[in-house]
Amino acid sequence: MQVQTAGVTTTGRSPGLDSVAIVIPCFRVRRHILEVIAGLPAQVEGAPVDLVLVVDDACPEGSGDQVRQHCHDPRVVVLRHDRNAGVGAAVVTGYREALARGATIVVKLDGDGQMDPSLLPDLLAPLLQGEADYTKGNRFFDVEVVGRMPVQRLVGNAILSFMSKASSGYWTLFDPTNGYTAIHAAALRRLPLDKLSPRYFFETDLLFRLNTVGAVVEDVPMPAVYGDESSNLRIGRIIGPFLAGHLRNLGKRIVYNYFLRDFSLASLQLVLGVALLGFGAVHGGYHWWRSVSTGVANPLGTIIIAALSLLAGLQLLLAFLAYDMAAPARRPLQRRLFG
Repeated sequence: MQVQTAGVTTTGRSPGLDSVAIVIPCFRVRRHILEVIAGLPAQVEGAPVDLVLVVDDACPEGSGDQVRQHCHDPRVVVLRHDRNAGVGAAVVTGYREALARGATIVVKLDGDGQMDPSLLPDLLAPLLQGEADYTKGNRFFDVEVVGRMPVQRLVGNAILSFMSKASSGYWTLFDPTNGYTAIHAAALRRLPLDKLSPRYFFETDLLFRLNTVGAVVEDVPMPAVYGDESSNLRIGRIIGPFLAGHLRNLGKRIVYNYFLRDFSLASLQLVLGVALLGFGAVHGGYHWWRSVSTGVANPLGTIIIAALSLLAGLQLLLAFLAYDMAAPARRPLQRRLFG
C-alpha cells in the first residue's frame, strides 16, 4: 500500500521531549474534520502538541483534500492511503509517522467530533507522570451518562467489554472499543504494528498486544457524545468476528504468558483444572447416559469420582483466574526502560 504524505506546512522542528502527536483517521468525516482540528490545543499539561497527522483512508468524501485546501494549522500533515484499509491500518500509519518524527506520546482521536479535546489533560496525565504506558477513554463511569447512551451501544459494549477482559488480561478495563486513546513511545516501539488488526477489532487487539509486552494500561472517565455524526460501526455485524478474535487472542495470551515466557503454579492450576473438569464432565456424562439408557443406577463411587473431579477442576480454574486477574504489570514500560 502506498502512503502519500502531503503536509499543509510544517513547524520546522521535530517533536522533542514529552512532545505530543495526534493521529486522526479520516473516513467520511468531511463535515467535522476542520472543526476537530481547530479545537486541538497547542499544548497539554505543559507538553507541546507539535504534530497533527490526518490519515485519509481513501475517504470517498475527500476528507484529506478538505484539510489540505482549507486548514492552515502549521502542525498538520496529511497522509493518504491509495485504497481503504480500515481504521486500524490508518492509525498504524499515523503511529509509524509519529515515531519517525520523534513524538513521545501519540494520541488517537476520531475525526467525527465525538471526542472532546478538553479531555486531553486527563488522558495524558498518567503518561506524562510516568504512571501508565497507554490510556483510553471509558464512557461507563458516570451512571447518568450511561443512562442516555443508545441501548444498542450500551448492550454491545457490555458484551464486548467482557470478552476483551478475558482476551487482553486487563480485567479492570471497560469500554474496549473506545477509540480515544494515548500511548507512550516506549510501549509503541515494542508493539508488532504490522500484526495489529486493520479494522474495527484494532482497539481490542491492541490491548492484547500491550499485555504481551507488559504495558500498564489505565482507563480515563469521559462522557459519551452523540451528535449528528454517523458511526460506521454496527454492533450486530461485529459480535461474531469479535468473538472469534477474542478467542484467538485468549489462546495466544495464555500460551505466551503461562507456557512460553513463564511456567508457574498458575500454569499447573490451568492444566490440572482443565484436565479434571474435562474428565469429570466426560466420565459423569457417560455414566449418566448409560444409567438412563439401561435403567440401572450408577454405583456411589462412580458418582463421587465425577463430582470430585468437577469440583476440583472448577476450584483450580478459579484459582488460575484469580492469579490472572492480578497478573498485569504494575510498573510502566517507560520507567522500566528509561527510569
